[in-house]
Amino acid sequence: MLASLLLAPALLLGTAPTPAAAPKPAPVTWQIDVTHSELSFRIRHLVSRVNGTFGSWKGTIVADPANLAGGSVNVEIQTASIDTRNERRDTHLRSADFFDAPSHPTITFRSTRVQMQRGGALKIYGNLTIRGTTKAVVLDGRMLQVAGTPGHRRIGFEASTTINRMDYGVTWNRAAEGGGLTLGDDVEITIAVEAAEQPAS
Repeated sequence: MLASLLLAPALLLGTAPTPAAAPKPAPVTWQIDVTHSELSFRIRHLVSRVNGTFGSWKGTIVADPANLAGGSVNVEIQTASIDTRNERRDTHLRSADFFDAPSHPTITFRSTRVQMQRGGALKIYGNLTIRGTTKAVVLDGRMLQVAGTPGHRRIGFEASTTINRMDYGVTWNRAAEGGGLTLGDDVEITIAVEAAEQPAS
């Protein structure tokens, strides 16, 4: 009763105190579990496609699953870990004709913003660095699921993009028998990620 009497003047004057806004959830850091994730690529070779992956890479995601638009992604790939299931070809890909692994041992992706789309789709904007050249790219992605109890959760994502290797100075090619070139310029990149929640600092 006393509280109502004290608040009455403020209500009449339209100056009643507003309830405090609920605090925003703190961002959660997720460590990519590379043993349950895959980073692969595909490029045209003659009349078919060559698929490859990288065996050594790591990354973190910082995001509240309920507000992915405020999140970020950082990934680092060891260039020399490329694997196309052909050792002779992989040795060539590590050379200066392609990734130049001795001089450029890592490929990196650093997100700049994450945008939510209809139906749960994501646009992940960021900078991709290959052979020391950095270009803006956009990944189309989706969060798959969050499982587990708070503090021990796992989160899943998938994303993909297509880049032109020429933009990064990866220009080697060879004339194909009968005309044309051996390799295409476009490289399709596909990422499937499972990441583990990290303890709050």
